[in-house]
Amino acid sequence: MGARQTYTNNQLETMTAATLLSIQTGQIAPLGPGGVPSGFVKSEVAGAIDVTSLGLAGDEQADLTVHGGPEKAVYAYPVAHHRAWALDFPQHADLFVPGGAGENLTVDGWTEADLCVGDVHAIGSARLQVCQPRQPCFKFALHFDDNRLPKAMVRNGRAGWYYRVIEEGTIRASDVIALVDRPNPDFGFDRLVEIVNFHRASDVELRAMATMAGLASRLREAARNRLQALT
Repeated sequence: MGARQTYTNNQLETMTAATLLSIQTGQIAPLGPGGVPSGFVKSEVAGAIDVTSLGLAGDEQADLTVHGGPEKAVYAYPVAHHRAWALDFPQHADLFVPGGAGENLTVDGWTEADLCVGDVHAIGSARLQVCQPRQPCFKFALHFDDNRLPKAMVRNGRAGWYYRVIEEGTIRASDVIALVDRPNPDFGFDRLVEIVNFHRASDVELRAMATMAGLASRLREAARNRLQALT
């Protein structure tokens, strides 16, 4: 882990905020040539929408063994990544738009490098906690009809982040996204993305992750299991 600044409450309040550019939800529908059931394709929401402990009102996931649940309640993705993807894969530029990565929230102003694990964000009247990165599956490839994209997401680290819902509430596009708590200022979210993608973590990082406040429970358990295997 690299050294990171610790923050006082006053500093948190004055940190540069991001903006919720757009909100998307999706219904389960056939995806790709084989018609795989999926909620990947999402449409923009106009106006306010409720955020519950299991996600946005009206949003659906087909395979609940790997999608959805309290620690994958809401998926956020930086709009800057869509622009970068469009440069990398210009043939898909018309699909790399807000919602194109299957995200619920398209964020303007932050990427993974601006976050730490467990950050709590205030959006509208809701409070959401950054708890784990997205790991791309075959449905990402199906949406774009391009099998290169999941591996490209792993290589480039443009994972986005899943939120757990700390306080239910209502959000709308153009809301400010403000950092209100940072329990792990020395563990950057971009580093967590690297660890999840490439399975290379130091003993120090594993020990930190094993009990880390805010980290998704499956990643805490994975860290504990790796530590046990080392003993």
